[in-house]
Amino acid sequence: MSEARTVIVLAAGKGTRMKSSLPKVLMPMLGRTLLGHVLEAAHPLQADQTMVVIGHEAEKMKQHLAQVAPYAQTATQEQQLGTGHAVRVAMDSAPEASGTVVVLYGDTPLLRAETLSAFMSAHESSGNTATVLSAVVDDPTGLGRILRDSEGAVTGIVEHRDASADELAINEINSGMYAFDAASLRQTLGMLKGNNDQGEEYLTDVLGLLHQAGKRIGTFHAPEVEDTYGCNDRAQMADLQAIMQGRINTEVMRSGVTLDDPSSTWIDVTVRVEPDVTIRPGVQLRGDTVIGAHSEIGPDSTLIDTSVGAEASVTRAHCVSARIDDECQVGPFAYLRPGTVLAQRAKAGTYVELKNSLVEAGAKVPHLSYVGDTDIGPDANVGAGTIVANYDGVDKHRTKIGEAVFVGSNSVLIAPVSIADGSYVAAGSAIASDVEAGELAVARGRQHNASGWVSKRRSGTKTDRAARNAAKD
Repeated sequence: MSEARTVIVLAAGKGTRMKSSLPKVLMPMLGRTLLGHVLEAAHPLQADQTMVVIGHEAEKMKQHLAQVAPYAQTATQEQQLGTGHAVRVAMDSAPEASGTVVVLYGDTPLLRAETLSAFMSAHESSGNTATVLSAVVDDPTGLGRILRDSEGAVTGIVEHRDASADELAINEINSGMYAFDAASLRQTLGMLKGNNDQGEEYLTDVLGLLHQAGKRIGTFHAPEVEDTYGCNDRAQMADLQAIMQGRINTEVMRSGVTLDDPSSTWIDVTVRVEPDVTIRPGVQLRGDTVIGAHSEIGPDSTLIDTSVGAEASVTRAHCVSARIDDECQVGPFAYLRPGTVLAQRAKAGTYVELKNSLVEAGAKVPHLSYVGDTDIGPDANVGAGTIVANYDGVDKHRTKIGEAVFVGSNSVLIAPVSIADGSYVAAGSAIASDVEAGELAVARGRQHNASGWVSKRRSGTKTDRAARNAAKD
């Protein structure tokens, strides 16, 4: 790339129709914000500078940009006086900008890097002063139309509300995204007037002024019209999200992954899934989740910032910031909370909740248990109904369960406590003291059977009749 490039992303508006406390461009969609998707698409352009025009909730915008695009600079549009004014604010903040300036919008999350790259290449090789990213649509209602002269040269853009009957018949629409020669853009922006009903400076008027000055204006048709789609409310955003879902799922399937039901599978753009994974219906993979080869996920599972090794099984589970190693089994109906680690071949079974705990290789928590702040040694077995009482009302305490320990069903381990290697805990015990290696810990009341209690206290009931019949037999 020899020519200098500047990217300007317009993101100053509130997005009132979203009815959100967030600026519209910070609304989330499949792993990034709307703005984040646009910046990701623009990043491969290797621009000399990326300017984001902000206004509404400027501090929130700056904080977000610091996280997702620290290379981006901001220009603040104190009053939202139109797209032309917004670009002028950006250009004033980048006085050294030269070469090509591309103008994008922060609410077009379907814009792809390959489309932008082809658009920029077409502009820079054409000799155009300005190039419009356009699209041909079946229904252009509400969209600006590209105007051309008898020889096909672009003369300007007319908005739907201002179009004549002949102009309304045009189906080539303006996406609102442009590439400009920087010097010509800077000069022409200074000529804009806000002499319209809104009192705003429109970027579309730049094209008319360039045409009047005899400058060459061209178009580049988006390969997919969806690349140009913006959104103004949550209904439109849902439509765009469904398109993005289809794109992501198609790419995942073509990489060697089986999706039983793509329509019910939601995968963030930040997720990595290796070949030969099978994803059952009703699965959501979010954030920095990674799925290893030959694993099976779902049905009805949500994994957020969770890593899954090879040949693992996760069924009807909710996992957040957890690590699941090779050949593990999770679920059904398991909840893995942050800090949970399942080493190779470990199991977290039905109605099991784990938090900030290590389950070492081959260990099992098969069903109906809560385990928090605990280290479970290899090949240990935690019986059904076991509870680790890790919280004393003020502080969390840690529990240690050693190698090959057997914890009987319906036990309570009262932290801090250590159950040493090769020991047993009898079912129904409440363990508050350490257990040494090879010991059997029994901590429960002695059973007492009161003979004749039913006949004395429940005489005449169906239970009494059953007991009497049993005695006769």
